[in-house]
Amino acid sequence: MARSSAKSSGTDAPRITLTVPSDLTDWVAGPGDVLTGDRIDGRRIASLDLAGERLPDLEIEECVIGVLRADDADLRGLRVHDSMLETVDTPVLRASSSSWREVRIAGGRIGSAELYDSGLNGVEFVGMKLGFVNLRGATVTDVVFRDCVIDELDIADARLLRVSFEGTRIRAAEGSNTRIEHVDLRGADLDRVERLEGFRGATIGADQLYTLAPLLAAQAGYRVA
Repeated sequence: MARSSAKSSGTDAPRITLTVPSDLTDWVAGPGDVLTGDRIDGRRIASLDLAGERLPDLEIEECVIGVLRADDADLRGLRVHDSMLETVDTPVLRASSSSWREVRIAGGRIGSAELYDSGLNGVEFVGMKLGFVNLRGATVTDVVFRDCVIDELDIADARLLRVSFEGTRIRAAEGSNTRIEHVDLRGADLDRVERLEGFRGATIGADQLYTLAPLLAAQAGYRVA
């Protein structure tokens, strides 16, 4: 139904093709088992605690991780491909210049997601509580936010292509020089939105236009009497 609606509006839906990895080897990571530049491949990990570690250029490929904790870890250049993260629980995720391809994050909380200059391709965020999401300069392609809460989304200098927000509440989205193509906000809860800068060119529904009219008028410099 959603795909049909997207097509009729001229807004293409995200193309999600993730297949959850199978035939994995169970692995328990002990202290010092994960090092800078390591590659974790084909593993099922109940809990992976990287909090406070310095692990730039870490690779995670074809894995299923039950709980990922990475508070204040240095994960610059992280690569997560063809994997499922069942829960991500971290106040601060430092993963600038990272690469996420065919990944599902199925729950959890991230207070501040530092994903600037990153590439997200074929990624699903499901049922997540996201505080500040920094996607400055990121390339975001075929991404779905489903049943999430996003307090603040910074998309300055980012490119968004085929991105949807299904059942997701967005409190604020801002940025300049954002390139928007086939971004669908019709499934989003925008009733309590404070700012929408950066989403120029996105598709909204007629009912949302009525709700957002005062905000849009204020942003355009009109005074409604």
